[in-house]
Amino acid sequence: MAVALNTLVEEADRYLTSNRISDYCPNGLQVEGKPQVMRIVSGVTASQALLDAAVEAQADLVLVHHGYFWKGENPCITGMKQRRLKTLLNHDISLLAYHLPLDLHPEVGNNVQLARQLDITVEGPLDPDNPRIVGLVGSLTEPMTPRDFARKVQEVMGREPLLIEGQAMIRRVGWCTGGGQGYIDQAVLAGVDLYLSGEASEQTFHSARENGISFIAAGHHATERYGVQALGDYLARRFALEHIFIDCPNPI
Repeated sequence: MAVALNTLVEEADRYLTSNRISDYCPNGLQVEGKPQVMRIVSGVTASQALLDAAVEAQADLVLVHHGYFWKGENPCITGMKQRRLKTLLNHDISLLAYHLPLDLHPEVGNNVQLARQLDITVEGPLDPDNPRIVGLVGSLTEPMTPRDFARKVQEVMGREPLLIEGQAMIRRVGWCTGGGQGYIDQAVLAGVDLYLSGEASEQTFHSARENGISFIAAGHHATERYGVQALGDYLARRFALEHIFIDCPNPI
């Protein structure tokens, strides 16, 4: 079956309440392709590798977490940006991108989906007084050592995470997918035993050590693979479409 592009975009915007969320990029339809959609290809980032794979898969629409047109970037359509847009336009493929709306969503959001992968029970936001912080806090069914939890992360992510090991058993966890390492101070205030994010900064090590908690950096790309898959599955079920998730591995 096929669905009108406008109908699919309207449903995705409604489902993610994207018009209510201030972001660093436009959310929703970024590049308009053919007016009917039968096959969706999803991925984390609208890289050239993903676009080439979408062309090969004969996709009508590419759905991503990291799209284009970020605030502060050079607006000129040259170089890498020109090649990416040319690929989409030459093959009449639409690009649909959701950044913070896909981090925040309570069902298909990156943070909620990562919790399901790691068997963490979500308790609430990382900082209830600051809605701009998109991380969550939750608990494990059974306490684990930091190394055992890191092994679980490795099994799920398919890559060895960076572990800064604290002394306490892991019962309560704070996390924010992607580049959320800067929220470690809020995680400390929330009383977690371990904070997990995609990336780490130089000061993250000191914050973890001096505040007596464990920290895991599991990869920006790796921690953000699950939200876009869940959103693609939702849209495919909603409109009886074909959905293919294509992972273009990124070690960062």
